[in-house]
Amino acid sequence: MKEKINKDMTFSDAMEKHPKIGEILFNKGLACVMCHCAPTETIEQGCKAHGMTDKQIKDLVKELNEKIK
Repeated sequence: MKEKINKDMTFSDAMEKHPKIGEILFNKGLACVMCHCAPTETIEQGCKAHGMTDKQIKDLVKELNEKIK
């Protein structure tokens, strides 16, 4: 089974393990995967920097995990 995505993963780590999630991130306005901060910034940090709420982050992580099933 593939490792699940969580809000504490960095964008780089998540994309390296699950390249298919890039489409979802871009559609949500998160081009973070191409940002110089991607290797150290967590999904939660990037989302909050883009004004997302905790609920939106939780929903995003759920959607990302659905994509990798």
